[in-house]
Amino acid sequence: MSGYLFSRLLQTAVTLFVMSVLVFGGLHMVGNPVDVLLSPTATPAERLEVIKSFGLDRPVWEQYWIFLKNALTGNLGNSFVFNQPALDLILQRMPATLELAAAALLMALVLGIPLGIYAGLKPNGWFAKSIMTFSILGFSLPTFWIGLVMIMVFAVQLGWLPSSGRGDTVDVLGVPVSIFTMDGLAHLALPAFNLALFKISLVIRITRAGVLETMQLDFVRFARAKGLPEKRIVTVHVLKNTLIPLITVIGLELGSLIAFAVVTETIFAWPGMGKLIIDAIAVLDRPVILAYLMITVVMFSLINLAVDILYSVVDPRVRLEGN
Repeated sequence: MSGYLFSRLLQTAVTLFVMSVLVFGGLHMVGNPVDVLLSPTATPAERLEVIKSFGLDRPVWEQYWIFLKNALTGNLGNSFVFNQPALDLILQRMPATLELAAAALLMALVLGIPLGIYAGLKPNGWFAKSIMTFSILGFSLPTFWIGLVMIMVFAVQLGWLPSSGRGDTVDVLGVPVSIFTMDGLAHLALPAFNLALFKISLVIRITRAGVLETMQLDFVRFARAKGLPEKRIVTVHVLKNTLIPLITVIGLELGSLIAFAVVTETIFAWPGMGKLIIDAIAVLDRPVILAYLMITVVMFSLINLAVDILYSVVDPRVRLEGN
C-alpha cells in the first residue's frame, strides 16, 4: 500500500510539473496582461514600470523558474489585478465551489441511483422509459440554456427561488457555509440542480446498465432459488455489485464538478472558483489562472486516489499493491 501511495504521489508531482509548463507557456502566447490592465493613455514610462513590477521584463524561462521555486514553498504569485496572493484568492472562493459541487453530487446520487435501479428492474414499463427519456434530455440540453430557463421560470415568473448569489452563510470552523441557512439553501437550489442534471443522467444510465447486467448473473438466480425476498436480492446483492463501477465514475465526476462548474457559477453569479477564473481570464491574470489549474490538478489526483482506495474496499478482488 505504501508503495502504491508513493507511486501515485510521484505521478501527481510529474503531472503538476507538466501542467505548469504547458499552462505557463500557453499563457505567454495568448497575450500581454499589461495591454489589458493599463489604460491606452498610459505613458511608455508607466508601462515599463508596470512590466517590471510584474516581472514580465525577464525571459520566459526565467519567469517560469522563479514561479517554480516559489510554488515549491506554497507561493503561487500575486494577482495582477487584486495585488493579493493568488492562492489566497482561490482558497477564499473554494468553500463556495466545494459546497456547490457536493450539493450537485448529492442530488445526482439521491435521484440517479433509485431511478436507475427502477429503470433496470422494470426496463419495459412506461415509467422506466420516461426515466430514460429524461436522462437523454439531461445529456443533450446545454447547461447554460437550462440555467437560463430555470432562472426565467423559477426566479422571474414564479418568484420561488433567487436567481443569483450565495445568500446568507454561517461560519463552521472559520469556513462560510450556506447550507445551514434557509436563505442559503434557497440560493443553492437552482445552481446545484443545474450542475447536477448531467450527472443525474449519467448515474441513471450507469445504474440501469449495472442492474440489467447483474440481474442475469448466476448468484442472483441462486438467491431466488433459495427463496430470498426480492427486496433483499436487490439491496444486498444487485446494488452492491452495481456500485463498483459507479464509485469510479462518481469519483471522477466529482472532480469534474469542481473543475468545470464555471458555466453554472457564471450564470447564477455564484461566488466560487469558477467565476474567479473567468474574471481572471478576461484580464489575463496569469498567477490566478496558474493557481487555479494547479489546485485543480491536485484535487483531481487526490480524488482519484481516494476512489482507487474505496474501490479496493468495495471489491476485495482489487488489490492496490503492485498496481
